[in-house]
Amino acid sequence: MPRFRQSLVWFRRDLRCFDHAALYHALKESEQVYCAFIFDKTILDSLPRHDRRVEFIRESVAELDAELRKLGGFLLVRHDDASRAIPQLARELGVEAVFVNRDYEPAAVTRDAIVAERLVKDGRLLFEFKDQVIFEKDEVLSQSGKPFSVFTPYKNAWLKKLQLEGSEFFVRAYPVDQYRAHLAPASTVSAILSLQELGFEKTNLADLQISTGMSGGQDLVDDFRERLARYDTARDFPAVKGPSYLSVHLRFGTVSIRGLARLALDNMRGSAGNGAATWLSELVWRDFYFMILHHHPHVVERSFRPEYDAIRWESGAEAEDMFRAWCEGRTGYPLVDAAMAQLNRTGYMHNRLRMVTASFLIKDLGIDWRWGERYFAEKLNDYDLAANNGGWQWAASSGCDAQPYFRIFNPVTQSEKFDPEGKFIKRYLPQLGALPAKHVHAPWLAPAELRPKDYPSPIVRHDEARKRTLERYAVVKQPAEK
Repeated sequence: MPRFRQSLVWFRRDLRCFDHAALYHALKESEQVYCAFIFDKTILDSLPRHDRRVEFIRESVAELDAELRKLGGFLLVRHDDASRAIPQLARELGVEAVFVNRDYEPAAVTRDAIVAERLVKDGRLLFEFKDQVIFEKDEVLSQSGKPFSVFTPYKNAWLKKLQLEGSEFFVRAYPVDQYRAHLAPASTVSAILSLQELGFEKTNLADLQISTGMSGGQDLVDDFRERLARYDTARDFPAVKGPSYLSVHLRFGTVSIRGLARLALDNMRGSAGNGAATWLSELVWRDFYFMILHHHPHVVERSFRPEYDAIRWESGAEAEDMFRAWCEGRTGYPLVDAAMAQLNRTGYMHNRLRMVTASFLIKDLGIDWRWGERYFAEKLNDYDLAANNGGWQWAASSGCDAQPYFRIFNPVTQSEKFDPEGKFIKRYLPQLGALPAKHVHAPWLAPAELRPKDYPSPIVRHDEARKRTLERYAVVKQPAEK
């Protein structure tokens, strides 16, 4: 017999109605289940009014409601402070419990604790489930029982744990469909708030052909399946269709992390083995950064390795001017500028270019990594605190398992290696379109008659900047080489 007469599933960054841990458990344990999504004012109010993520969420919520109705239920939607709206909605519906999938960001953890406290005061319960990762918190620990701070041993332990239970155990889907009869039937027509009602304006999401919702996520999975075998070799070249492009769907849960891990595992046994293994490794990185955020929440504001907080970054008007040039793609280094143009126009940046642009800001311009982290947080469609912070601290050498401080990407050689013909550069910097490939990576070295007049000269010299970076990092007490 079900444990609860009525319950509520609170959707957050899990905008799908299949393979959904909280929905499955609620349906299994309850006679009747309501579903809700809150457009949380505490998050939305600080965002720019033209925010592609809000439009992506809004379209995905609309599809979620439509799919729940096909299953016999519906989605209640509110625009409010979630910590207030959920307890209030629970009272209005008379539910005995609220089911959610766990979130690991500090602000979300605080919010959920407030919601739990308010529900308990009303005689109700909050149940949390693992859904957006394969392994969380303390599920993968070292032999001494401590959290890992280096990726490779973490990955090895992650894979070992997966195999101990059989690879299917931790990645099997939650069979939501078999309990669909427990969904509370719709009593009203769909009334999903418009962007305008939320206080936002339409963006170029449709023009960019960014697919939304569960259907959009599935289309990308199907497309990537055909390219998975080449992932290990193609993923580093921004002019090539190498990545999965699933990051925004992973961020908002319109795809299942378990489904993606199964896709990798199934293909590792066949001809797509190398590509699938590399893809799985990227999913493990995602778990790794969530684990780091859980155990070391100080990384939100400070360096993972405290000694790196002693670094003195550039400041003042000149630093602010250089930062603006970086943001606007006016550094004079084509690969960096093309990458920033891609970010500003589309909300997406190729992963290789995230490393290159971060390294340039930190180690060529000498600017605090937190400035860049915040800019990416505002612009990226797939912005995720754990991964974004982990990536920036990796580039700054201040994070766990980070790039050594003396390894500094050369923006020209990176360009020559990963965009050899300049196809990506010319796509986003058409003013360089007439330059031969051999000159497009460093236009200032081209013959005078070929140099474009409307493209800036480099704002720093890389070789000189490298020397300054080594001096800047000299204040950090480095661990002894092993």
